[in-house]
Amino acid sequence: MSLDELTFEQAYRTFAIRLRAVAFEVLGDPDAAEDAVHAALMRVWSTRAYRPERGALLPFLTSCVWREAIDSLRGSQRRHERELRAVSETPVAVDETAAIDPVEARRVKRALEALPSAHRDIVERAYYDQRTLAEIARETSLPLGTVKSRLSAALRRLHSAFGEMR
Repeated sequence: MSLDELTFEQAYRTFAIRLRAVAFEVLGDPDAAEDAVHAALMRVWSTRAYRPERGALLPFLTSCVWREAIDSLRGSQRRHERELRAVSETPVAVDETAAIDPVEARRVKRALEALPSAHRDIVERAYYDQRTLAEIARETSLPLGTVKSRLSAALRRLHSAFGEMR
């Protein structure tokens, strides 16, 4: 099977169980394993990294997911270490007088309004309502992968929009 023969969704349906097992073996958490699989597949499809002449698709994806899981695990460990250091240090005073720049606020509002409503809803729930992606999936009755894909697409569009506004 070549990358061109498969859509992202087909590959996910075909290989997800095996790939989640690989990620779970490294991470020990089903949600983190799902995130690793999704991130790895998104990276493979967005960069068109797979080359059929170098081998079969499943071993390639397995390797990508394993590396993603390892990276995730290392990132979690580094975050945990930073949090431990931060707790042991003297607390920093928060500047309660800091104001939000109204020009930037308008730019963000315009960029959000330009998003399709389904994408905007995910961004608002995640960033303004401080919901996790799993919570958003439950609230909207959407699959977690769909929520992640919509958020990823929305963030790419916002990044492009902010680049154009400068």
